[in-house]
This record gives sequence, structure tokens and C-alpha cells, in this order.
Amino acid sequence: MTTADIDIDAGTVLKAVRESVRILRENGRTTEERGWLAQENLELLDQAGVFRAAVPHRFGGLDLPLADQFALVAEIARGCGSTGWVANAWISSAWIISQYPDLAQEEIHAGSAGSLKVSGGFTPTGRATRTDDGFVLNGSWRFNTGIRGADWNILAALVERSDDVHEEVYAVVRADEMTLADDWDVSAAAGTGSCTSSVKDLFVPAHRVVDGFEVLEGQVAGRAHTEGSGREYGLTAYVMALSAAAYLGMARAGLELFLDRLPGKGIAYTHWEEQRAHPYVQFQVAAAANKISAAQALADSWTGRMQAAADAGERMSMNDRVEIRSQITYAVLLAKEAVDTLHSISGASVIQRSQPFQRVHRDIQGLALHGLMAPLGGFEAYGRVLVGLDPDTEFF
Repeated sequence: MTTADIDIDAGTVLKAVRESVRILRENGRTTEERGWLAQENLELLDQAGVFRAAVPHRFGGLDLPLADQFALVAEIARGCGSTGWVANAWISSAWIISQYPDLAQEEIHAGSAGSLKVSGGFTPTGRATRTDDGFVLNGSWRFNTGIRGADWNILAALVERSDDVHEEVYAVVRADEMTLADDWDVSAAAGTGSCTSSVKDLFVPAHRVVDGFEVLEGQVAGRAHTEGSGREYGLTAYVMALSAAAYLGMARAGLELFLDRLPGKGIAYTHWEEQRAHPYVQFQVAAAANKISAAQALADSWTGRMQAAADAGERMSMNDRVEIRSQITYAVLLAKEAVDTLHSISGASVIQRSQPFQRVHRDIQGLALHGLMAPLGGFEAYGRVLVGLDPDTEFF
């Protein structure tokens, strides 16, 4: 029996995911070595209902509020960073589909039973040529997380024009219409399968192509009335807010794995037979745990603020959105620092590939380099606003 056949809610899905954490973690090495999620991971999450999280009720989805989606992604990443990152990408991109015209939504959700996996290449490295009834796409997109198992894919492209006007569009194509390169060979998040994907002379009907600015601002025409639905968060804020859950989940995994190794573990080349008895170790563990708690407190704040605005059918002010972007990047920094701290006192044995902690450390190090999630951009935009300047970015 699948989740589409039974009544489930956020608590049911979260419980199923929590019960799967051990298996996700055990499959971590297999996932990393094959460069794509273990099939068992995919099946467990699908059965739990994870890929229905952001799908509207009218298409058989769970339409969960942001905080519930955040909790799911964090719990998945506690088991496996790569699996959490892919789940985050699929869930958030499924939500983006809800910003498209109704005709596109109906086509994309047809036969899905509410479970939808959507990947995306959001850097406009492709070209779109306008036709009478749509666009022809050409180009390649790197770092396309989840494309190896996706149903559909969102592609950002620049429209070919004879003038100097910058026009960007987001086109939705079937994932099997894309050519995938075997070029995902990385030291972090290796299991995400985020390979380069390409299309050549691919026609996309007009109803599956939206203006980039309009989708960022939630102003796409042809959608059912959604104001006050409680799910209009704003694209950049929503994608960043949900992505942060993966970092928090990995940090929690790092703390758990470190503590699991402590009993009976000494400090090499010293007289300390119990590492956990050393005051410095105690201090560092407490510091790491508090950073994780602080990151969660920030997440509780921004998910609450975003949900309150969405429930009221209001758009948050620019200053509020810029502040939230800064908080998200700071939470990511805290999560990374927590794992770094624990890694620094783990001892040399932790570098063995049989130790899950080293994978958590590499994954969070690599994913913290993500351009949108790194603190540089978030802090700069917020700092500019605080000193009375404009944020100098549209990504908030």
C-alpha cells in the first residue's frame, strides 16, 4: 500500500522518516560510492509520503506548512546528507510548480498520485528562442541535483533577443528529455548525482514557461487564486529556508555520531583513558550543541514569520526578507561550525571511510560553499540595509 492509498499527515510522515534514519545512514557509503541515492532510500521516502509534502491538496499532495517541511528535510539529512539535499531539492521544486499556470500544473501532476520529484537548473546557462506557441531550448546546466531520479526538471534560460533587454525564463521539461553527463565526481554530497544536464533544440509549450521575474515575485498569470492559501512564501526565501534544514540535520548527525564514539575512547599519546572526561572536550561538545540549538532557534523564527505572513496573505517587506536571508546563512554557518568543532577533537581514526562522521564533515563543508547559502551574500545584503542602502541583489 502506498501513501496515496491512506490518510497521512505531517506527524505520520515525520515518524516514518525518523524510523528510516538508521537505514539512510547505513546506506551512506553505498550512496556516495555509486554517486546517486541508494534505491532503498528512495523507496523509503516515497512510501513515507515525503515527495507529497509541498504538492497542493487538489493534486493529491499533503500541502504541508513550511515548518513541517523543514522538519522532514532535517530528519532525512540526519540520516544522510546527500539524501537530505536531494529531498530538499525535489520538495522545493515541486512547490515552485505551484507557481506555474494551472494548465502546466495539471499536466505535470497528471498520474502522479500526489508524489512529485522535480529537479532544476536555476542558473540561466541555457538559451530560449521564442516561437509562435512556446520556446526552443538549448544549453547545459551544471549541479542539477536530483536529475537522475526526477520526473520533471525546471530550467532557467535567457531569451534570445535582437535588443539588449535581459529576459530570463523558467521552463519545465520532462526529465527524460534531458541528456545527462557522467561528470559528478566530487568530494562532498557525492550521492546527490548533481551532474550536468543538457537539451538540444527542445520545444517547450508556452504554458510550461514563465517569466523569471514573475515567478520570483509570485506574479505568474493563469494560476488559481492562491492569496491567503498559507503557501505563498516567495521563491528565494522559501528555497533558502528549506535548504537550511539539510545543514541542521547534518549537524545533528555529527553530534550524535561524535557522542556515540566517546565511551571508552582515550586520547592518543596522553594519560587520558577517557576522552569524555577532559574539560576541553566537554567545552567543545557544549559549544557545538549550542550552535545547533541556536541554528534551530533561528529556523523556528524565520519559518514562523514566513508562515504568519503567508497565512495572512501578505508579502513580507524587503527589509524582513533580507534579514531572513541573513539569518538563514548564519544558521548554515553555525551548523558547519558545530561539525568543524567536533571534527577537530575526533582524533585521526575518524578519517576512515567506515566512519559516517567523516562523510557528514565533508558533506557539510562542501554544501556550505553553495553561493546562495554562504554567509557572504546574505550578510552583505543585510548589512547594506542596516546602514541605509539598498540590498543590491534580487535574491531575498
